[in-house]
Amino acid sequence: MTNTDDVDVLLELDIGNIAGGGGCIGRAPDGRVVFVRHGLPGERVMARVTATTTSFLRADAVEILRTSPDRVTPPCPHAGPGNCGGCDFQHVSLAGQRRLKAFRAAEQLHHFTGLKREIDVAAVRGDTDGLGWRTRVRLGVDPVGRVGFRRHRSHELELVESCPIACPEAMETGAFHAAWPGVLEIEIAVAPDRNQAVVAVVTPRKSMPALPPLRTGMVVNGRVRKQPGDVHTDVAAHTFRVSAGVFWQVHVGAAEALARAVRVEMGAVRGDKVVDLYAGAGLFSVVLADQVGSEGSVLAVERDRRACADAERNGRDYPQMSVMKASITPKFIEASLSQPDLLVLDPAREGAGQAVMTALSTHGATLRRLVYVSCDPASFGRDARVLLDAGWTLTSIRGFDIFPMTEHVELVARFDPPKTQADPSP
Repeated sequence: MTNTDDVDVLLELDIGNIAGGGGCIGRAPDGRVVFVRHGLPGERVMARVTATTTSFLRADAVEILRTSPDRVTPPCPHAGPGNCGGCDFQHVSLAGQRRLKAFRAAEQLHHFTGLKREIDVAAVRGDTDGLGWRTRVRLGVDPVGRVGFRRHRSHELELVESCPIACPEAMETGAFHAAWPGVLEIEIAVAPDRNQAVVAVVTPRKSMPALPPLRTGMVVNGRVRKQPGDVHTDVAAHTFRVSAGVFWQVHVGAAEALARAVRVEMGAVRGDKVVDLYAGAGLFSVVLADQVGSEGSVLAVERDRRACADAERNGRDYPQMSVMKASITPKFIEASLSQPDLLVLDPAREGAGQAVMTALSTHGATLRRLVYVSCDPASFGRDARVLLDAGWTLTSIRGFDIFPMTEHVELVARFDPPKTQADPSP
């Protein structure tokens, strides 16, 4: 139940540890937890309440009374209370951001599994001081046709003319300054290494407004209006086609870093049978197909039709790689995965879920390793608990800072099966 009586009330608070959602934890005079955005651990702030429930409050730090040494001036004028909701950590030094992410990842792992691990969060090549890295930018459009980002926990737009975390090539499309009347939202996708760009446009059903004359590809409601309808990017000596609207890592250096990490953690050898769940456009599948050679096999499983088409195109030089369009469910795992040697999964932010993880934990006596790629420490912790309860071992876990200026962090973890499964011999 929401109580609006306290909204806009100012509270003087001491700020504790980071919490989910980009805020930190404070305590109201009545004992309720307060999730405070724009503050930092160790600070004392004046916080304006933005939402209330019977058990907790949400608030924005509007005045800093005691300042953390990690606090910096935000590089974006749209950062701060009541403004753009896209960047949680514009007010935090890069080193401070990575410490917060490492703490959050380790805290969630311990909370859900009881394991205590230090998790290093490494920088990824391709950004400049945490800026200019985003190759995909989604913008809302107001009734007049101006673009902006959603404010935190709101449908209201913060109108913008630029974005400092967008890569320069996204800004150079002209989409930020164009007029988009009659459009609901746009997404800019660029491939800086190929100088390619496409703008995906969402309009009301059966509506076809006039579009600005950008020198980019244009896709409207999933249909190509102006070529190209995709971009191509080079990763690990392979060229990948990614169609408009298909998932791809947004940091300009993320795909390369994660492909390298997965390759190392999987440790595939020639002849291995590999399964790639939530395969998207086939990033890991292609890299692993190269690793297992013609004697091995890779099955890429993805539910999105367009992503499957891209994965098939991207793996066309590897007859040992096949693509299956399917949703990942316990029934699918039991019926369709046969006996792989290695498995990698990269689910959406909500994770794979208990039922799927339970099916994976007990599937196949030959499975000797599982690598889990996650963009959310909480859902990862929940899913990891299922494997650990089934006797698996968390052998390694690494963090990658592929979302600078935000709370988000990417994790790559390796799990080894129970010894009786991995090695049936005495």
